[in-house]
Amino acid sequence: MTQTLEAEPRVSRADSPDEPCFARFIDVQKSYDGVELVVKGFNLDIRRGEFVTLLGPSGSGKTTCLMMMAGFETPTHGQILLKNEPINDLPPHKRGIGMVFQNYALFPHMTVAENLAFPLEVRHLSKAEIERKVERALAMVRLDGFGDRRPAQLSGGQQQRVALARALVFEPELVLMDEPLGALDKNLREEMQYEIKRIHADLGVTMIYVTHDQTEALTMSDRIAVFNDGVVQQLASPDTLYEQPDNAFVAYFIGENNRLQGEVVELDGERCAVRLDSGEHVIAKPVAVDAVGARTTLSLRPERVALVSAESAQPLDNRFTAKVLEVIYLGDHLRTRLSVCGNDEFIIKTPNADGFATLRPGDTVDVGWTFRDCRALDA
Repeated sequence: MTQTLEAEPRVSRADSPDEPCFARFIDVQKSYDGVELVVKGFNLDIRRGEFVTLLGPSGSGKTTCLMMMAGFETPTHGQILLKNEPINDLPPHKRGIGMVFQNYALFPHMTVAENLAFPLEVRHLSKAEIERKVERALAMVRLDGFGDRRPAQLSGGQQQRVALARALVFEPELVLMDEPLGALDKNLREEMQYEIKRIHADLGVTMIYVTHDQTEALTMSDRIAVFNDGVVQQLASPDTLYEQPDNAFVAYFIGENNRLQGEVVELDGERCAVRLDSGEHVIAKPVAVDAVGARTTLSLRPERVALVSAESAQPLDNRFTAKVLEVIYLGDHLRTRLSVCGNDEFIIKTPNADGFATLRPGDTVDVGWTFRDCRALDA
């Protein structure tokens, strides 16, 4: 399966669509044993200044694509271009690419300043120029005054900042990041997400970021390529991926998602009628179905489901009676598990405007949603 994914017009720091792509994967495939492909027909155009995330589960091929761009792996087939020049046979140290790894890869016997100076020394910069760039890089990641410390004297978040500074200190035009925040705790991880996003906005450097964490991808990216089994399932902006998933895998992998199984019994333009396996009929938006009789998975985000009273005149295409099974208090909202249409794992999220839960397990409620919020995807 080969997918061609063209760059979309953007409102962030990328070149105009009329300018050449900064980096490009063309029909790239990768096999380690000559039989099984871990990357299958990968095509991606990246604009200068763009932040692109390769997102997917472990073993989906995303890190392999990053390693091929870095030069640590060679494509089995296809071509990789950087500034319109082929780089398949160019060794890593000649590509001028910054790299940040999950394990930081800092030299433990060197100070922070010496770690940052290393990539400048191998480029034969003068001592004065090295000192200037090291100071600038430390200030960029808010580690002024830490130059004399060794990595063991730093916290995990500080070490990650040093690794980021080392990748940026020689002012590369492209920075690759492979799960760089995976070893940090939740608070540090969130802090570093915003720090990386700030640095990207300040410098306008092109970044390719690999993660399996959907929150990271949604928070930081201009566009996200969702991988599964060596194939890009969808390439789009974060809001498009969340609101308009192309298939059931993307809907399931990006955010929380209610799924209902059934068969298309009527198809009419932008609406379709689906008879669920439990017998109920649902009106949905056809996305990945094209014929009556097709099996489908209905995708519905928890926050798109409304609680309605029996006499409510709220214009909803689908309304059903549900039984409350579980209510979880999460501060700003309530996460309620219901039994709806034969599905005992149906989730709704409601704002906690009154500061306390009003639903209790065992309650019977009416819920509803519009057809546009319910997408009929592949089975």
